[in-house]
Amino acid sequence: MPNQEETNLDLLGTLHFILGILTAIFACIPIIHLVIGIVMLTSGIDGGEQAPRAIAFVFIILASVIILTGWALAVLIIMAGIKLKKRKSYQFCTIMAFVECLIMPLGTVLGIFTIITLSKEPVKKLFS
Repeated sequence: MPNQEETNLDLLGTLHFILGILTAIFACIPIIHLVIGIVMLTSGIDGGEQAPRAIAFVFIILASVIILTGWALAVLIIMAGIKLKKRKSYQFCTIMAFVECLIMPLGTVLGIFTIITLSKEPVKKLFS
């Protein structure tokens, strides 16, 4: 029968999956800006109009960076959830818990509870 610490780690792992999926979904919001930039670039802009072309590139590059960064963060959060369930990579899980605190409000709550749980001695022993 699993003890309380193991149950907490399994629950935290599941919550990390949920936060990772939500992060990936919210990272898709700038796709609107990416499409706007592509439409601006491919529409009837003449070569002489450099300002609209530059703005289109800013839209495309900035939206792409935000989307890819959000997806990468989502993958890292899901990896942390997997590692929590398997009781592996204590340092990685701790670092991700601190990073999650930047994702307000859900990530902050999950990060704090993960840090509190990971700081307990019985939990540290489960990872070794």
